[in-house]
Amino acid sequence: MSDRPRFITAEGFARIRAEYEQLFGSERPKLVETISWAAGNGDRSENGDYIYGRKRLREIDRRLGYLSKVMKNAKVVDPASQPDRDVIRFGATVELADEDDARRTLTLVGDDEADAGAGRIAWGSPMARALVGARVGDERIVRLPAGEKSWEVIAIAYPEGAIRAT
Repeated sequence: MSDRPRFITAEGFARIRAEYEQLFGSERPKLVETISWAAGNGDRSENGDYIYGRKRLREIDRRLGYLSKVMKNAKVVDPASQPDRDVIRFGATVELADEDDARRTLTLVGDDEADAGAGRIAWGSPMARALVGARVGDERIVRLPAGEKSWEVIAIAYPEGAIRAT
């Protein structure tokens, strides 16, 4: 992960911080306690609690390190403060229609908060890059692994009111 800023919404930052706090403040201390108890039981080579606990502790520490870097490099952007709401930018919720008039609604979010199943696509994805700068009525051709597809911008919306990261 580079040290360049990573754009993220306040909501996405809050989710990452909550995961970090849950892992660091709750799950990790319980696991350390279990590992200490298991280590005191003698032979560690056949002690499932000890072996699994150490493996899980490494996974948690690796995830904590990643989340820490994400939070350090995060640049929280409030989509509600977007001055030009007629153009697709970071945080916009966009309604699109393809050639067959199939509708799709997407929100452009940071790479660390993307969830395609929920309609949140990464700011750096091919679809988002093709849409940035478009206005209602514009048609954009998106190059995807399955081939090119044309999408027309039907509506652009931004959230109302500022959301603050805690």
